[in-house]
Amino acid sequence: MAPLPLPFFSPSSKPPPMPPPWLHGPQSPATSVTPQDPGEGLPKPRGPKPPPRKPGSSSSAGLLTAGVPGGHTRRAVLGIIRKVRALELSDPRRPNPNVSTSTTTTRVRFHLPIDPPPDHKEEEEKDRTREVPWAAARDEELKVVLRREKKVRQPTRGETELESAELERLRRAARGMERWTRAKKAGVTDEVVEEVRREWARGQELAGVRIVQPLCRCMDRAREILELKTGGLVVWTRRDVHFVYRGSNYIDKSKRHRGFVNYNQKVFPVRSSNPTPQGKYGNKAETLVNGNGEAHENFHENDQSIDVHKDDEPVNGTLYEREVNRLLDSLGPRFIDWWWNTPLPVDADLLPEVVPGFKTTFRQCPPRARPTLADEELTYLRKLARPLPTHFALGRNTKLQGLAAAILKLWEKSLIAKIAVKVGIQNTNHEQMARNLKHLTGGTIILRNKDFIILYRGKDFLPGGVAQSVIEREAQVHDQQEKEEQARLKVVDSLQMIVGLSSEISSVGTFREYQDFHANHVHGTTENNDARIELEAQKYRLEKELKDHERSLSILTKKIERSNQVLAKLHSSWSPSEQDGDKELLTEEEREILRKIGLKMDEHVLLGRRGVFGGVIEEIHQHWKHKEVVKVITKQNQDRQITYTSMLLEVETGGMLIAIERLTTSHAIILYRGKNYRRPTKSSPSNLLTKREALRRSIEIQRRGSMKYFARERKKSIDELKRRLVSFVSCLE
Repeated sequence: MAPLPLPFFSPSSKPPPMPPPWLHGPQSPATSVTPQDPGEGLPKPRGPKPPPRKPGSSSSAGLLTAGVPGGHTRRAVLGIIRKVRALELSDPRRPNPNVSTSTTTTRVRFHLPIDPPPDHKEEEEKDRTREVPWAAARDEELKVVLRREKKVRQPTRGETELESAELERLRRAARGMERWTRAKKAGVTDEVVEEVRREWARGQELAGVRIVQPLCRCMDRAREILELKTGGLVVWTRRDVHFVYRGSNYIDKSKRHRGFVNYNQKVFPVRSSNPTPQGKYGNKAETLVNGNGEAHENFHENDQSIDVHKDDEPVNGTLYEREVNRLLDSLGPRFIDWWWNTPLPVDADLLPEVVPGFKTTFRQCPPRARPTLADEELTYLRKLARPLPTHFALGRNTKLQGLAAAILKLWEKSLIAKIAVKVGIQNTNHEQMARNLKHLTGGTIILRNKDFIILYRGKDFLPGGVAQSVIEREAQVHDQQEKEEQARLKVVDSLQMIVGLSSEISSVGTFREYQDFHANHVHGTTENNDARIELEAQKYRLEKELKDHERSLSILTKKIERSNQVLAKLHSSWSPSEQDGDKELLTEEEREILRKIGLKMDEHVLLGRRGVFGGVIEEIHQHWKHKEVVKVITKQNQDRQITYTSMLLEVETGGMLIAIERLTTSHAIILYRGKNYRRPTKSSPSNLLTKREALRRSIEIQRRGSMKYFARERKKSIDELKRRLVSFVSCLE
């Protein structure tokens, strides 16, 4: 059944249009109910009639405003409403005969469609008619709103350990507090903890701590650090301020000595497999000598000291998180003031500064492999390092042998070592950190900025056991070659005694030739040879630099010659006028009066970078048409150029030069037209350059001047290089 027509519509003589092309269902016959004309009873607006509709055209194929005159007027809006109503009437809703009456009366709020069998899908699609897009607006009760599921909020320690009444009382007290302690940029330091305990010692139950960057990025982590270091409970958070409750059984311990606290056991459910005291971490880091397997035995002995209660605790977190925590626990103590979520990185400042016997690992690139990284490989490694957890947090620039040993151990299980630069520590230099780490580890820096340093272990990196095996194998091969050489010499001596061969023995192609080459050219270099090689290399660099300078000078010389040719061609089209010998005479009083008149004038002719050309002369004559004196402003600085410009203007205009005055940032040239002045028949002279030619001439002069300057500098550099080259040649001789 079609919906009832709106009461304010009147019947229209036009039949309802055809359904739009996006309705692919069977055509439904037009009903006898037609929408009322909304324009009935309204005055008909005057205007041109709409263009006649072409035969065979469909109004539904175009826009709703097609054929509706008036633009955005009320008549146009009423016409759109009439068309929409006609589209609804052309496609009425049909009841489904297969559905029972009880089903139609009760509507389901959430409908989950069930896919029919594949055999009946095509038949149902043919029989089913698609509804118009606005049909769903009529069924308000069938609308389904899918909301985003909110993340379940985990209760804090204060909410779980305190009663609701006590917690509400503390929060009311915290709302009235207007004083708090400001945390440092380095995090919740010992000074902040002492300030909090000082507030508690004054009798205050609550102490406020304002968190600053970068720890305020993760306020949950800041709450954990506060509760861990102060021993209190965070009961309320207002923006970036945490309010810490001291507890009902609080005892002032500010005067007592606080020993080392193992924060790892309080933060992580998985216990570390290493000893907890700080001294044990230092001893363990000293065993990380070079990653070649020399200290693995001692290290595994320390790893056997596992907590007895480890098996009793529940295992939390995914397998990946547990493995990351186990790996970081084996490298050193954690950085508690980490401003991101877990896992906490290793505090590199607590690692030993100097490791006895430390040396860079043995490296050997695989055969037919390029040791350097291509651009695609570098991009891939940077993308790979982005989601990885941070392994170390570093705050010092030098004495990084302990960190280097830990990185070498980490590289045995990971391609990348991700190091964060601590915030709030003075005199940190990430460039010096990266340079020292690269020298100690031999890795490749794939990223370095003020926040992170990412090191790639390199294609030639070998783990400790593999490197030791390669070194042992090379030693065995060398010993075998020595034995073969000794056996060859014995055979040669026996043949000399039996056959009587000559005592001169050739060493071509033997192992002795290889040893002699290494002794003479590899291991036999002295300080004098090194100095000579350095001098020869410096001489080669100077010769190459001299050759480059001479080539640049030759190119500049050719460009200057080409610029001179262009300027000569421009100057050939310019023929300055001859100065008139019959000049008017002016007294000094007249010149002084004309000079003062010219300086007081507001109107002037501005002389730009083009200089004097036909347009400037024409403008001067336009000024002289109404006034006797004209003031020309020029931006030139050199006196020679200003004098030449003033004389050229005097000759080309036929006037008289009164004075050249210096202004604040420019110069003024005052010209008098003369008592017998007659306006020329042709205001623009033909003997001067045009505006375009004058601009080209100015650019070419500026270009030639800059090239001459650089040519002089090149000549000075060439002379200096020749002098240095002569001194190097004399040193080599």
